[in-house]
Amino acid sequence: MNPDFILITDKPIDYAAVTERVRSNECGAVVLFMGTVREMTAGRQTVALDYEAYPGMAQQMLQQLISEARAKWPVHAVAIEHRVGHLALGEISVAIAVSSPHRAQAFEAGRFLIDRLKEIVPIWKKENWSDGTSEWEHKEIKTN
Repeated sequence: MNPDFILITDKPIDYAAVTERVRSNECGAVVLFMGTVREMTAGRQTVALDYEAYPGMAQQMLQQLISEARAKWPVHAVAIEHRVGHLALGEISVAIAVSSPHRAQAFEAGRFLIDRLKEIVPIWKKENWSDGTSEWEHKEIKTN
């Protein structure tokens, strides 16, 4: 049985449920990363974000990243949920939970997963600014 869970969704993310998906009596550590819509980015006021994804490819790449994390750390389980659509200030855009026997490994694996997700997974973000303009974040998608 694969304890991992990946979901690209247009529904609000329940971070407590994401965390519960990875909890285990075999692990002494569960780390949760939540990305939220912040108001200020590089000195500009954000009013909302829009996310778009290529779901099939995104899920495949996220599974690849989980496999890479497992090769580096003794990860027990991973749950990743990423939101698509229009998100208001304060809403959760991504939640990543990792369980591992020890905290350092869980923190390292979680950081690796969010950093690589932002670098290579085909999920794009558009900043909607308070002055009425918007801008897509540029991301070069790399595949092996």
